Amino acid sequence: MKNGRCPKCGSDKIYSASDLPLKGGPFGSNSIPISLTSMAPLDNYVCIDCGAVESYVADKYKLDEIARKWSAVNEDLKPSE
Repeated sequence: MKNGRCPKCGSDKIYSASDLPLKGGPFGSNSIPISLTSMAPLDNYVCIDCGAVESYVADKYKLDEIARKWSAVNEDLKPSE
């Protein structure tokens, strides 16, 4: 949806709000927990024709933290130890 097209219905009526007041911070409602002490703010994209929603981690540095702290779904992606 980041490209302005809905992958579900093909609509170009996509909306996003990057300046939400509760996007970050300790009580951010537009974020996901990475650990007990860290949150990753999200950018959300919504198709107003079908209601599909996609979320993306807004801070690229949080992606590195997620890779270190979360379990990989695909075994081939796990870092070698």
